[in-house]
Order: sequence, then structure tokens, then C-alpha cells
Amino acid sequence: MIAAVALLPAVAMTAEKTRIVAFGDSLSAGYGVKDEEGFVPQLQAALRALGAEVQVESAAISGDTSLDGRQRVDWMLRKKPDIVIVALGANDMLRAQPPALTYDNLDFIINRIHATNAKVLLAGMLATPTLGEAYVNEFAAIYPRLAEKHQVALFPFFLQDVATVAALNLPDGLHPNPAGIKIIAANIAPQVLKLLRE
Repeated sequence: MIAAVALLPAVAMTAEKTRIVAFGDSLSAGYGVKDEEGFVPQLQAALRALGAEVQVESAAISGDTSLDGRQRVDWMLRKKPDIVIVALGANDMLRAQPPALTYDNLDFIINRIHATNAKVLLAGMLATPTLGEAYVNEFAAIYPRLAEKHQVALFPFFLQDVATVAALNLPDGLHPNPAGIKIIAANIAPQVLKLLRE
């Protein structure tokens, strides 16, 4: 903890103008909650509580698949982000799309982001067991494979500590409520800080 605190002044100083963009779907768009309770404002609050004066912006659209992200990645990059949190794939999984297609789309997105010299934090997703063991395993492998290929930071499961916990999700059981989003933001904030220090 002491070491982390010692780094905070440097983080705040270098990150003052850092622009972070959340590029995802309904999970990062704040579906079903008030604007101030969504992932973007809660992540910004978590980062600022850790001493990082950054600007977190949303480029998340509810319902988006990885293909939708691929088609609008250049639009997102007009925001000129320094760091992009890529959080796509949940809707691919819910539609049981072939994991190979999701991989290809995310691969394209990461390449486009890297072409601008922005950093990537890849937020992974897991498939529901109802899709079968083979699909679950193939889908789970998408994110670590991409992280290794592109040498980008990986947060293995966007919904870590929140998925399947009724008290942390909306009645649909799929989307986090404000309390769940707060946990997600708190989990991801340290990963963002690591990128800020690099």
C-alpha cells in the first residue's frame, strides 16, 4: 500500500490530460441506471479517489456486438483516446456467434487502436454454461489469446465478483445495478493505473 501511495503523485501529474474511453456495450454504457451511476462516471470517481486526474468518456452502445465495434472503431478514435478499455463480446456470446468471428473482430479493433499509439485494456467476457463446454472453452480463450498476441493489458472478466449475484444486478439478471457497477469500477481502476504508470 505504501508503495502504491508513493506512486500517486507521479500518476496524477502524468495523467492530468489523459483521456480514457470505454468502448463497449450495455455493460459499460450504464444500461438501466442513472447517468451518474454508470460505469464511466464510477470508474472516473474510482480513479480520482486513487489520485489520478483523468477524463473518462463513453463510447459504449447498448446491444453492440464485436462486429458493431469493428464498424465504429474509427468513429471512437476521433475522441483521440490515450487509453481504450475494450469491453465487447457479451452480445456475441448471448447470440452464440462463433468465437472465431469475435476473435477476428476484436483483433481488428485492437490493431486500429494501436495504429494511433493509444494503449488498450482488454476486458474479457465468459460464456454461459448453457452454450456447452466446447463453446465455453473456445470463447474463454479469445481474450487471453488476443492479450498475448498484442501484448495488451487484460482484465479477464468484466463482471468479476458481480455476475450471478442477485443483489448486484438488475432484475434481468444480466446487467449490473449501481452497486455492482461500483465493484466493477473498483476492480478495473487499478489496471488502468498500471497503464498510466507505463
